[in-house]
Amino acid sequence: MVRKISKSEIKQPTLMVLKRLMDSIVIVLSLRILAEVMGTPFGNAYISLSIIVFLVYFIISDKWDTQLWYRNDIWRGTRKILFSWLLMAGIVLFVGYVTKNSAQYSRALLLTWFVTTPIVLLLAEGIFWAVLTKVMKTGKAGRTAIVAGINTLSRQLVQRLPDHPNLGLEFAGGFDDRSSERLMVDASDKYQGNLADLPDFVNVNKIDVIFITLPMVQEPRILDLLDRLKDTTASIYFVPDIFIVDLVQSRVEDIGGMPAIAVCETPFFGVNAVLKRSVDLILASMIVVMISPLLVAIMLGIKLTSKGPVIFKQRRYGLDGKEIAIYKFRSMTVCEDSGDVPQATREDTRITKIGRFLRRTSLDELPQFFNVLQGSMSIVGPRPHAVAHNEKYRKIVKGYMMRHKVRPGITGWAQVNGLRGETETISKMENRIKYDLDYLRRWSIYLDLKIIFRTVTVVFRDPNAY
Repeated sequence: MVRKISKSEIKQPTLMVLKRLMDSIVIVLSLRILAEVMGTPFGNAYISLSIIVFLVYFIISDKWDTQLWYRNDIWRGTRKILFSWLLMAGIVLFVGYVTKNSAQYSRALLLTWFVTTPIVLLLAEGIFWAVLTKVMKTGKAGRTAIVAGINTLSRQLVQRLPDHPNLGLEFAGGFDDRSSERLMVDASDKYQGNLADLPDFVNVNKIDVIFITLPMVQEPRILDLLDRLKDTTASIYFVPDIFIVDLVQSRVEDIGGMPAIAVCETPFFGVNAVLKRSVDLILASMIVVMISPLLVAIMLGIKLTSKGPVIFKQRRYGLDGKEIAIYKFRSMTVCEDSGDVPQATREDTRITKIGRFLRRTSLDELPQFFNVLQGSMSIVGPRPHAVAHNEKYRKIVKGYMMRHKVRPGITGWAQVNGLRGETETISKMENRIKYDLDYLRRWSIYLDLKIIFRTVTVVFRDPNAY
């Protein structure tokens, strides 16, 4: 018998796709309505622009945190929408400049569209989540859920349920074979009894969803519970206790009907890889063109003030731990790239006069934009360390090599959080790796743009730059 799926059973990934489709449709409709109001013919050029904008915005909004409005975090939502739309507008302007087709469009129409669209998106976002929250909180759409196994994992799960009204779940209680005194339960746990009582409780109270949060080591108990729950109609979810390990880009994949849980994965594959690389190429190309006079001036300054090459290469570990050569303006009297490279210190005598200025302002890193164009680096990512430092710290710092799941960057999350410069202690390196891994977990285009803007604001006043 085919069962009609209720609104509350729409899974979050499906909901997010619908949300992204809605945003793209709103943007295209805004352009169409403005063209009608301003009396501009909506010809082939505007149809082509609409198709491009629809597809590009759908892609770049993939990593946006769309669960904002019911968290009452309107300012954060506003910033994310503004950043995404600025990126979208930049791509449109860049494509128009490269293809030389901008003359086909009304500047007044495009300017009005660029200014008004973020406002329309904000209104649509608010309406979307307001309606969704109201629908999912109604008795018809709402479902009751219980947990089998009261522990830290189950409590984290229960705490997160209110943040996901799209699931329409209301917590009804928890079960565990340990006594309530031993578990030290409180009112929020809603302790209902031991696991033997669970099947009857489900049937009597018409429970819709059961989350099994028992530790994986208790496999016999889990199998026994599943066997006894066959006499119920409840949906059953197994929440594996994989939080004992450091998760990076965790998710569940379906491989020919077999579920596989990703514990450590790169955020850049498929569409995300294309998006990340496209943004790198666009921004790096624009930056290289804009700073070309500065590059020439620095090259002349280095050549005229000290002996040696203007640019030198250093070996670093890149994507997947493979060796790459990165470019830098020479800022020292030596070009060391041996097996044991001493890190630069505050009063390092190897640094030239012009080199000290270049290092303090990070201008010595500018040639790495050519690494970005080559594909060995990204504009944003974990900063590459010397090969000798990698070999040293990979044996000491937990999770060190996980930072090589992505291309190294010219700037990074650790650097804009004050972790730049010499790492003379293990704790400093551990803190840097902590931020590098946090970047992998949280990656989005918005985060990349945030890091770039913060880099511009802190680069000239960073006390750790020398």
